[in-house]
Amino acid sequence: MSKKDKTLKDILDIILYDNPSTQDEIAVKLGITRRYVTQLLQPLVKDGTVKRAYMIDLKSYEKVAESLSDYAGSNETKGNVIVNDMIANMARHVHSQIEVSFDAVLEYDEEKANKALEMDYATNNMVEKIRTSVETIVSMNKHSEISKSMLYNELAYDLERIGDYCGHIAKFVINDVYEIDENVLKKLKKMYKIAQKMIRLAITSFIEGKTELKDDLMELEESIHILQTKAINLIAEQMAENSFDEKERSNYFIYLFRVVKAFERMGDISVEMMDVSIEFHENIPRSTTPRNFR
Repeated sequence: MSKKDKTLKDILDIILYDNPSTQDEIAVKLGITRRYVTQLLQPLVKDGTVKRAYMIDLKSYEKVAESLSDYAGSNETKGNVIVNDMIANMARHVHSQIEVSFDAVLEYDEEKANKALEMDYATNNMVEKIRTSVETIVSMNKHSEISKSMLYNELAYDLERIGDYCGHIAKFVINDVYEIDENVLKKLKKMYKIAQKMIRLAITSFIEGKTELKDDLMELEESIHILQTKAINLIAEQMAENSFDEKERSNYFIYLFRVVKAFERMGDISVEMMDVSIEFHENIPRSTTPRNFR
């Protein structure tokens, strides 16, 4: 996506989600000139996509959004471009939230840890916006498949859960006074990278209809579980070498276990999102048996 298209997309997002009253307000939010806002919006105002009061015609917006999207989209999801865009934006936000929370651990930076926790408020708001948008789509299109539309809500909820686990990672820095052992940290770095890849694969599968990505995802799931076991074993060895009379040290191990578990759960949730994608695109219902018992 070119820089110009990216800026136009940001302008449309602000109009869609923030309801600005003037072009000046849009310009201030994006840190660009009002003249540049006018220049980019002028063609869309002329063709009726953007109204003078800075409202968007949703049908026209779908065509514009498709041309600016990072994802190709599939025939099945074409009718819900706006919600796809919201899901993609939420996924990008959650990726950033994971990055900030883990950077806080790597740098032992309490300020970044607090920022990661603050980002969770935006994550929660995005879930609500997606939910209300899905309700609007269902009410506007009486022929829509309600069960399929509800899968958008499930995906958003899964991303919200991942955001919650970011909080476990960030709180390690806020609650603890010890830095992580280098050997454990190496395992966590690998788990972090794998978790990010798994989320990306699941979201790409849903938005672009690439359900064949499940094989790659399952390989990564196996890797993250192996790393989890190794990390837990290392922590257990350290616990055996320390006295439990030290309350702070005991808390350190508890919080560290939560960090390891957070990355493992992100991987599991990614698999659940992939299952949602397969149900959406291939009409294959998900198993009702918990994954641990399959």
